Amino acid sequence: MAITGLMSLCFSIVFYRSVTDTPKGATYYKPKNAGAMEVTSKGDFYLLLVMKVPMYAALALLAWKLSPTGIGMFSDTTVTLIYLGLAAIYLFDVSQVWKVNKHVFEKPVPEVHQYKFKQVAVLNVLYFATFGSELAVVSMLPLFFAETFELTPVVAGMVASAYAFMNLMSRPGGGWLSDKFGRKPTLLILTAGLAVGYFVMGLVDSAWPVWLAVIAAMGCSFFVQSGEGAVFAAVPLIKRRMTGQIAGMTGAYGNVGAVTYLTILSLVEYSTFFYIIAGTAVIGFVTLLFMEEPSGQIAEVNDDGSITMIDVAKA
Repeated sequence: MAITGLMSLCFSIVFYRSVTDTPKGATYYKPKNAGAMEVTSKGDFYLLLVMKVPMYAALALLAWKLSPTGIGMFSDTTVTLIYLGLAAIYLFDVSQVWKVNKHVFEKPVPEVHQYKFKQVAVLNVLYFATFGSELAVVSMLPLFFAETFELTPVVAGMVASAYAFMNLMSRPGGGWLSDKFGRKPTLLILTAGLAVGYFVMGLVDSAWPVWLAVIAAMGCSFFVQSGEGAVFAAVPLIKRRMTGQIAGMTGAYGNVGAVTYLTILSLVEYSTFFYIIAGTAVIGFVTLLFMEEPSGQIAEVNDDGSITMIDVAKA
């Protein structure tokens, strides 16, 4: 862990000195507000507040797991204080969202500057099911193989690594497929494959040959990680100058998913765990039906006040 941290620290210096915000010649559009996310309608204001709740709920869930009801690291008093602290932080967060977006209640935002926050919400749900499940499954898969097929820890770890190995091509492959065939169609196919993949994983038991279980895990992993790539292929096409904020919120939902799934795993059997992930993928598929294929143009304001129209197809 320490060596990994040192490597990351060294690379951060390389990154800072070598990387620019945009390619040479491109314009970097900064968000108007570095804090709370901007929305452009009353309905989106309330949807943003709703979508923030699971992030605080995940932290509360972690506190519960450390309480006497869970592994007992914290006392009931400490956990209660954490809950109250999270509630206070959420209310402060709401106040910041209001401060940034109260103008939407005073007059409509010009149509040229509007974007639909439901697009962000859909990507959040999908990343919950994709990256959230990946983090959870990577954490438990060696133990699953060890207990199911009576493998040694070393062999189980090597076998389970096949799931993570797919990352090398699957995630960039998902982005490539999304660019080539469209964001929404690609996500629909990959999410459906994800649901089927986890359903098959739920069927794996000691009667299966190990090689077939590994193939099932790798097949499932392809759809999971390609889905992650396809999600982030859509992120920059929602609102150009807010790409960082949208990516941050979507990425956070991956961690929310991991906490949720691993908590569920502590309460159910392995097969049920996989079936539940498959069920959430189905929910993600349904929410995808409300997503609109990114198209048209994004309006961005330059430093001099002029407006540039960015073609989504070329963004």
